[in-house]
Amino acid sequence: METGGVRTLLQNRRYRLYLASRISLIVATQMLSVAVGWQVYEITGQALALGFSGLAIFLPNFVLALVGGHIADRFDRRRILLVCHSGVTLSAAALAAISFSGVKSLAPIYGILGVLGAIRAFSAPAGQALMPNLVDRNELERAVALGSSGWQLAMIAGPSLGGAIYAATGRAGVVYAGCALMGLAAFACVLAIGSTPAGGERVGPKARASWSVVLAGLRYVWSNKPLLGSISLDLFAVLLGGAVALLPIFARDALHVGPWGLGFLRSAPAFGAAAVAFLVASFPVRRRAGMTMFACVMLFGVATIAFGLSKSFVVSLVALAILGGADMVSVVIRSTLVQIRTPDEMRGRVSAVNMLFIGASNELGEFESGVTAAWLGPEAAVVAGGIGTCLVVVAWAFMFPELRRVDRLSD
Repeated sequence: METGGVRTLLQNRRYRLYLASRISLIVATQMLSVAVGWQVYEITGQALALGFSGLAIFLPNFVLALVGGHIADRFDRRRILLVCHSGVTLSAAALAAISFSGVKSLAPIYGILGVLGAIRAFSAPAGQALMPNLVDRNELERAVALGSSGWQLAMIAGPSLGGAIYAATGRAGVVYAGCALMGLAAFACVLAIGSTPAGGERVGPKARASWSVVLAGLRYVWSNKPLLGSISLDLFAVLLGGAVALLPIFARDALHVGPWGLGFLRSAPAFGAAAVAFLVASFPVRRRAGMTMFACVMLFGVATIAFGLSKSFVVSLVALAILGGADMVSVVIRSTLVQIRTPDEMRGRVSAVNMLFIGASNELGEFESGVTAAWLGPEAAVVAGGIGTCLVVVAWAFMFPELRRVDRLSD
């Protein structure tokens, strides 16, 4: 996309506020993730405990995601986000109170992570479904890419800021208090969007709730093979290749860089992803989108293997940056397919299915990584996961020829 296109898109006040709210929220959740990861590993010294952190977020998200998508298609998506951002703010404040009280039990931490997982089940589909109502259809791919770039910038700033605050103060509670402030900022931005064009306040008639209606998004994805292939490819590739959950172990025991180094390690994938997202926003994928997606997921697996084998902090950062950049191309292609190939009245439910798969790949992947690391050791677990990702790419290329043949995303 030409820089003039980016400039035109950013002149849209509602889209700017939407982007600012996403950035604020991701900074908050990433700061929180760094603090929780270091605090949990400091308390227990066990990889499995880190895995349970991911599981605590995944389970409620998995149970409620399809319901959250249905809610996003029945009610005002903006109001849903306001409630969810309030919940994130209160959860971060609760974690701060627990930390300042000196409680060493993991149960309340896991409990609040479960609340955050439940909140995500409603906020993710509402947020994804709201965005197409704020921009013109011909700007949608650019808006997805620019939104992904903003997301990744937040993924850089959040872990770095969280790690720096933790290293400077030695108190997770200070990090959590900062998360609460960022949650408030996200709430204020969504509130300032005001009324939205058709679709943002209420999409279509309020059909009577039923399991058939709730599961419509799942059926739609199942019948659309390019969508099913792209979403499931991300699920299994990231599920197997997720090294992020084990970064506290690598930071403390393998690379010996402490909380500040953990912040840089957590930021490195986002740094690579942000750079690539900006390139994709400026120069969208014009042709052979399906094959491009397969190639980038393969590169994701190779970079994961390189990280697992690395004994150098710099090499580890580079591998993670390449990993993040490769994943970003896949994210933009998949997200654009989901938005363009889905009718507006079903975007909430289809977005919920997409986020359900993403949540499974991320949080369930963290649990898988924790279990595998407890069994094989962290380095072997990461390398095995990267090899598994590469094998998944080969299998999916044969199983989903429709995805291989996707050419222009605009079609």
